Amino acid sequence: MGHGDTRTVDSDGGGDGGGGHCGLAHVVRTELPGNALAAAAARGFARAALDEWGASAGSAADAVLLISELVTNAVVHAGTSVELECRFGAGVVYAQVADRHPARRVAARGEDGHGYGLRLVGALAKEWGINYRRDRKAVWFQLAPAPDDEGLPDPLEARPSDERPPHPATSPALRPGAAPGADAGREWTDNGALSFLAEASDLLAGHTDEDKVASLAGQLVVPRFADWCAVWLRDDDRSRLPRLARVWHAHESHIEELRAALLQDPPPAAPRTLPGRAVACPWPSAGAARDGRTPGAAVRCDLVVGGRSVGTLMIGRAGLARLPDEVLGLIEDFARRVALAVLSARRYALQANISRILQRGLLPREEVAVPGLDTALVYEPAGEGTWAGGDFYDLLRLPDGRWRFALGDVCGSGPEAAVVTGLARPVLRLLAREGYSVPETLDRLNREVGEQARFLSVVYGELAFRDGLVDCTLTCAGHPLPLVRDASGTVRPAARPQLLLGVEQETAYESQSCTLHPGDTLLCVTDGVTERRRGRQLFDDGDGLAALFADCAGLDATGTAERLRRAVYAFAPELPADDLAMLVLRSPAPDEAPASG
Repeated sequence: MGHGDTRTVDSDGGGDGGGGHCGLAHVVRTELPGNALAAAAARGFARAALDEWGASAGSAADAVLLISELVTNAVVHAGTSVELECRFGAGVVYAQVADRHPARRVAARGEDGHGYGLRLVGALAKEWGINYRRDRKAVWFQLAPAPDDEGLPDPLEARPSDERPPHPATSPALRPGAAPGADAGREWTDNGALSFLAEASDLLAGHTDEDKVASLAGQLVVPRFADWCAVWLRDDDRSRLPRLARVWHAHESHIEELRAALLQDPPPAAPRTLPGRAVACPWPSAGAARDGRTPGAAVRCDLVVGGRSVGTLMIGRAGLARLPDEVLGLIEDFARRVALAVLSARRYALQANISRILQRGLLPREEVAVPGLDTALVYEPAGEGTWAGGDFYDLLRLPDGRWRFALGDVCGSGPEAAVVTGLARPVLRLLAREGYSVPETLDRLNREVGEQARFLSVVYGELAFRDGLVDCTLTCAGHPLPLVRDASGTVRPAARPQLLLGVEQETAYESQSCTLHPGDTLLCVTDGVTERRRGRQLFDDGDGLAALFADCAGLDATGTAERLRRAVYAFAPELPADDLAMLVLRSPAPDEAPASG
């Protein structure tokens, strides 16, 4: 009936899908591969099941359409296998599509340009939602029964037990109109609090955007134990008014109404005597649902870390006079985790901004291009928001038309490496303008680096143009050797290895010369390329870089750089752990137009 692990469960047969709840007599599940065939397979699977169960033509058509859209969304954005579950009973259709990429958000309203996202679900479904777990996320929907079936049991009670966590309102003592009881709150807390908090910690940790933290917080709370949630953030200690970062409601259609009501009355600063405590607050004026429910209990809890408030968490549950103390304690524990995640994201953002500012100051601002040469550069610091430093490059035009270039790598990372990077480029430029030769320049830079008690590897060279040829003078100090590929595809080293800068201050460096003929290409890389690791194997083992470079015949500088870059990334499944930099200088063939500067 479909592909993957498929099973049909009858209401009196039990099964792990919970098919016997509330009259949902039929349950089927399947797992589909995360490829282009998944949506078609899902449509056929769902259509066959609903036809067999006797679902109405309209409900079946709507369900198949929504399932197809959700499976497509999961394949495009998650790229994992997809689990599909369909349920039917009493004229009601319930379906759920789950993938195994919980960290990647679900596209909404076709914002990504692929399909309609969740617009169709919101338009056709009676109810729908998104459940996040440590190892998966699931989008579910329920289609309203046909008019003849109105008044039959609510099929949402039949959601799988592992996808519908305990909810405070499911306890008899916490249902609308009933007084909240300590036993009911304790029952829910005992059943789900520890796993909820552990899961929340895992999902919140490591996020680098505070607004994403706020968004995830709302999705974790709703609909588990609240009908709605709002997260306010204070941008800094001097902010008098917080900003409403995220509003989440169990019913998507109520979000904008709730947001408008909350914006009219932002939360005040928390009392100094109750930092991080959950306290009752007024129900938003427009927060009542449109289906006749009365307003309920709402609480607010400041997001406090280190004695400082970074925002406020608000939740509400309709139909209650107050939330039990056990649930309030859980909210306080959850709020502390959210506050830590927000502060961590802010520190990351601050470091990333400092890194960007430093990087702008340590690298050339002008475009990397040498007139008369086809030029390409790859420069990718490892990781997101890492400190400036590590690899660096430079291109400098001298008054007489010659060019100096450098590609270097500071041993180490962080601010200490940035200090050496900030020293190297200005010294290289100053000495070049004062007329020092390539080896003389490195002699003096070597002494400066040694005084910093740091080490620096560099390829440093000069380019001089004459009669369609390019004369290169190169020195390679402790760096991967620069390579030249001639027009016939032969690759050879362009310089000899010499000592790393900073090791011995009295070292005298030497230079080597080569000439680039039309069609020849000069390649310089850092050890982020040559020492890219896969287990015990390195990218350049067995002259791997030279072999790949030789295979780039016929490519321009940009094409060569991109092929090498892709090969470096493809060499190992993990992202590169070291900075990646390469400079490609190619002398155009006679039938090619020279690059313009």
